Amino acid sequence: MITRVSEARVRPDRFEAFHDMIVAAVSGFPARYPGLVDHEVLLAPPHSLLYVSRWRDERDLVAYAGENWRDQPVVLPGEDDYLLAPLRVRHFTSTPLPSTGAAQPEGTWREGAGGDGSGPGTAG
Repeated sequence: MITRVSEARVRPDRFEAFHDMIVAAVSGFPARYPGLVDHEVLLAPPHSLLYVSRWRDERDLVAYAGENWRDQPVVLPGEDDYLLAPLRVRHFTSTPLPSTGAAQPEGTWREGAGGDGSGPGTAG
């Protein structure tokens, strides 16, 4: 899976309008691009908006962003009118982490440890 992050630096006076435009534009993407696993818009007002999309593989990302997907952002018509700077695009792959059910290190709090449940566990 490839995670694509498009970062927009938005004019503060146009932030809400830009947000509305982006949400309206990307809402139909799952139907148009079957390789889009999921997507979201992240906000950091007054001027940062991220469009984060997760793609099944490179072929699916090319179908969305074109052959130059690594370097060129997808720019919507009229988008530049809202921006302080050109869009920035980055890509990531993920590394699975161990499950949260891992054993606790010795000396950490565990309910019922030490006989009365009132203190840290001890090796025994």
